[in-house]
Amino acid sequence: MLSMARDRGSLRRRRIILSIPVILVLLYISPFWPSVRQFGDRLRQKLPFAYQWKVQQDFVPTQNELDCIRGRTPRLSADSDDVKDPIPNHVHFIYGLSNPYNKPSAGTFDFLCYLAVRSAIVGMKAEKISLHYTYLTDPPSPDPNASPLSNPWIKRLKDDIELVHHTPEEMAALKTSPDATWQAAHVSDILRLKLLREQGGIYMDMDAFGFRPFTNLLKSPRDIILGHEGGNRGGLCNAIMVARKNSAFIERWLKEYDGADLSKEWNYHSVVLPKELELQHPDEVCTLPPSGFFWPTWTWDHIEFMHEKLGSDEARKWAAEIDRNGGSLYEDQLAYHAWSQMAWERHLSKLTPQLVRTRDTRFNLLVRNFLQDDVGVA
Repeated sequence: MLSMARDRGSLRRRRIILSIPVILVLLYISPFWPSVRQFGDRLRQKLPFAYQWKVQQDFVPTQNELDCIRGRTPRLSADSDDVKDPIPNHVHFIYGLSNPYNKPSAGTFDFLCYLAVRSAIVGMKAEKISLHYTYLTDPPSPDPNASPLSNPWIKRLKDDIELVHHTPEEMAALKTSPDATWQAAHVSDILRLKLLREQGGIYMDMDAFGFRPFTNLLKSPRDIILGHEGGNRGGLCNAIMVARKNSAFIERWLKEYDGADLSKEWNYHSVVLPKELELQHPDEVCTLPPSGFFWPTWTWDHIEFMHEKLGSDEARKWAAEIDRNGGSLYEDQLAYHAWSQMAWERHLSKLTPQLVRTRDTRFNLLVRNFLQDDVGVA
C-alpha cells in the first residue's frame, strides 16, 4: 500500500510539472497575457532592491549641467579664437528599417510618430526635418521602393519634411558584425551617429517630443550635447542628441561599434558606453541634467505619472505650469522621451486624436498643441 501511495504521489508530481508549460502556453496565447506580463513587470520593478529605484531617484542639477542647458558653457582654453558655427537646426528622425509586411511587430508610421514630427515643427521650430526610412507604406508592402505617401500620416506631413530613403542593402552594410542577428534599433544606432557626423543637427527618436527651440544648445562650444538618463545618471542616452558634424566624440563612439555583436546586448553601446566615453573625454561633451531630455524616466511609477488621468484642478495646475515653462513640465526641460518600449502597451498604443484632445494626462497636455485642427475630426 505504501508503495502504491508513493507511485501515485510521484505520478501526481510529474503531471503537475508537465502541465506547467501547457499553462504558460495557454496564458501566452490568451487575451489575458498582456495583463499577466504587465503584472509581472510591475512586481519586478517594485522589489525593494530593484534597479528602477536608482533610476527614478531625485537629483540636483550640477552647475555644469545648468550651464550647458542655459548656454553658459565656457570655451576651452585650447580652443582657437575662431567662433564655431552654430549646430544646424536640422532634426533627423529614423523609422521603418524593418518591413512590417514580413514583421508585423515592426509597426507602421502612426499617430504617435506624427505627433513627434509635429513637435519638431511646432515646438522646436526646426528649420529642416529629415525622415530617414526604408519602409513607410501603409498598408505595408514587400517593395522597399513603394511610395511612402500611401501612409496617411506621411501624406499629412509631406510638405514640412524631407523624406530620405535608405535601401535594405545600405542598412545591412551598417552591421559591423554581418553574421550576428541585430535588431533594427541597433542598425538605427549606427545610422543616427553617421548622420550627425556627416551633417550635424539634432537627432530625435520617433517617441521623442521637443517642446521649444534648442537655441542655447545649438550655440554650444562643445561639439556634442547629450542628456543623462535617470536620477542616478547611469548613462547618456542616444534617443535625443545634438551635434556638429565631424564631432571627434561621435567618431570615437562609432569606432566602438567595430566588430561588436549587438545581438548580445540592448543598451550598452547606446546608453552606458557614451557615459564611459564622456568620463574619459569630459571636455568634448556638454551634458544635460536628467530633466533636459529624459525625465520622467522609464520606470513603472514614472510612466504612470505621465499617463494617469488628472482631475480638473490638477489638470489646470499642470496646464498653467506647462504654459509658464514655455511648453514643458519643468523649467529646464527641452524635450521628453516617451519610452515606448515600456509605455506602448499600457498607454501609447491606445492614444487617438480624440483622447489627446479630451483626456487630461500630463503627456496629453504636453503634446495637445502639436495636433492640427482637422486631425481626427469626422
